[in-house]
Amino acid sequence: MKWSPADYERLKDGQPPESDELLRGLSRGVDFITDFWLEQYLDSYISRGGSKIKFITGNPGCGKSHCLRLFLSGAAERRFKVVRLSAKSSWIHDFKEIYVGALKAVDLQECLELCAERVIVEMGYRPEEIPAEMSFADYLAGQDLFDPVTRRELRSQINAMFFKNPRIDKNFAICAALMTGGILGHPFLEPSSQELIWAWLSGEKGVRMTALRKLGLSPSKITKYNARHMLRSLVEVIRMAGCSGLVIGIDDLEILAGASSLEDIRYTKMRREDAYESIRELIDEIDTLSHVMFVFAFGRELMDNETSGLKSYQALWMRIQNEIESRRFNRFSDIVDLDRMARQQYTPQTLSEMSQLLADVASEAGIASTPVNLEVALAMIKNAGEGTVPQALPRLVNRITLGVA
Repeated sequence: MKWSPADYERLKDGQPPESDELLRGLSRGVDFITDFWLEQYLDSYISRGGSKIKFITGNPGCGKSHCLRLFLSGAAERRFKVVRLSAKSSWIHDFKEIYVGALKAVDLQECLELCAERVIVEMGYRPEEIPAEMSFADYLAGQDLFDPVTRRELRSQINAMFFKNPRIDKNFAICAALMTGGILGHPFLEPSSQELIWAWLSGEKGVRMTALRKLGLSPSKITKYNARHMLRSLVEVIRMAGCSGLVIGIDDLEILAGASSLEDIRYTKMRREDAYESIRELIDEIDTLSHVMFVFAFGRELMDNETSGLKSYQALWMRIQNEIESRRFNRFSDIVDLDRMARQQYTPQTLSEMSQLLADVASEAGIASTPVNLEVALAMIKNAGEGTVPQALPRLVNRITLGVA
């Protein structure tokens, strides 16, 4: 497994490594929840049209980011498009920002190219027959097969793909149809029109409404009020491209409870409440979405801070407080407390395995390490059970193994 100095510094501080290979190789214990989610939600409920929201919380170093990234990695292996956002770098008080983040992450152009291949198959051809530098329309024209009837059939296939799906917003369907036509070579899409479509889909300011009318779009803007419908449309196109659905992970939500002056993003009271309201609306309307799963990760201070945390916004707190107050860890719970999971599920053997894996990788990189033995691991669990340990178990394992505890 590849190891970099940056990974070493992150692991010393209890943070997950940047390398996905290293992340999976060092994962022990947290897969108790990620494997469960992959099997019980993505493999069945979400892939069959369901939608779900999960929350991950715990003390610093408990494995929140590790858990989130490991789950997203597993989702990608199951042909889900995955989106990884951080509240420290992306505004979440406006759902439009979440939609735009998803739009940029999933590569809509690639999805539409796969949709175009489906159209080619529906027309009775094989995509691999067409030279890479040639559009489908040019390929047909080169064989004297692009007559008016064929052109009409091509337009009909494109329109049927997007306009007959009731879950796709009309304006989104028009954009998708125009761009797919541009990929196929008919109807021809000018570069300026494609730029305009991308600007509108991305919610950019300055898009002229009169220019939208020329493309057949209704003169409207993407806002926080219709962004969920746009996200639903995006998910439908993702599925048309052959993917299973969409998984969005949003980390570092504790920044809502207060951030240092060094952070790029700082939430005012109004923006913080807008963020809470956005999450509340998403919870209430999650059933209007399909083939999508959201996972929010945040530190415990977001629950403990009564002035600016979740408790400060009663409309949201009322919807999740029962989950937080449950006494026993439940993998079906929508609120996953990783500290509680560690105390109930981690054994001395698990902690020793975590430490040994880390020590093995450190040894390959020429870094001195001291694997945690079973006695030390047992003492760590006992202290954690008493609620007096100042650091989470995974972070303690990392720091002891790497000699920085």
